[in-house]
Amino acid sequence: MVDADLARLSDTLFWVALVVYAASMALFFGHLGFRARRVGMLATLLAWGGAIVHAISVTARGLAAGRVPWGNMFEYSSLIGLLLVLTYLLVIDRRLGLRQVGGFAMGAGVLALASARFVYVPAGPLQPALNSYWLKIHVFAAITGSTLFGISFIFTVLHLMKARAQRRAGSVFAGSTVGAAYVGQSTERSTGEEGMPADHVSPDAPAAGSDTRVAGIMARLPVADRLDGLAHSTIKVAFLIWTFAVLAGAVWAHEAWGRYWGWDPKETWAFVTWVIYAGYLHARATAGWKARRAAVISMIGFAAVLFTYFAVNLWIAGLHSYKNG
Repeated sequence: MVDADLARLSDTLFWVALVVYAASMALFFGHLGFRARRVGMLATLLAWGGAIVHAISVTARGLAAGRVPWGNMFEYSSLIGLLLVLTYLLVIDRRLGLRQVGGFAMGAGVLALASARFVYVPAGPLQPALNSYWLKIHVFAAITGSTLFGISFIFTVLHLMKARAQRRAGSVFAGSTVGAAYVGQSTERSTGEEGMPADHVSPDAPAAGSDTRVAGIMARLPVADRLDGLAHSTIKVAFLIWTFAVLAGAVWAHEAWGRYWGWDPKETWAFVTWVIYAGYLHARATAGWKARRAAVISMIGFAAVLFTYFAVNLWIAGLHSYKNG
């Protein structure tokens, strides 16, 4: 039996959270564009307020239906949005101090909630096939892994943008009088008047492609190498969680259908996603892939995450019917 009052409260707070997230996103981008400290603080307060309202909405939805609030695509997407925002607030902003990323993280949260509305279903009981304690374990692990893959995608895109800006800045520097002189002499080891190598650069001088020559909004983002490192670290954690989700799903499949693996579309694409990210980690560990080549694999992996969730659930027939719960 569904509690109609709690269900209505959940839906109302969902919309409030969506609006607050959008306002916070706009303020974060304003903070990034104009370096307004107070605007950044207000954006953070709004993000916290939206997260609290959203958490109440998710809780009310679960209480209204008398079950965990991730039993269908609407609830899955909504919870991803909440975890995206909380990950930004608790880790990226509070621990890493990267408020510059706030607008992009909140934008991802807004997109998650907007996608949830496209697959909205009223609060209700679970399908019999989903009524298992494995729903609490397997699906929540998949939600967490998907969230972290989303965060890694943000870092990857920002890394590519910043690396491009740094390369352009380096090209401009090399084309200048001082830069051309530096680049032209960099292969020689002759000494100058003070006995220093001709290619020596003072510690106070900007290195080629550094942030000191990157202009505009890109100058306010962390350097490309740090963004690349953050993407890599996030994927390592997400990959472990995704691996657990795939294994837990296999155990659940054995209990539900009498086999661990049957190449159902959802199983297949979850495994394809796992293989792509495994390839990413392997390439970085053994071949030393970084920068653009690794970023391409990362983005292909996230595309597989999206395909596994949206395309398989909405358009490809299989045993994993998850749209309506």
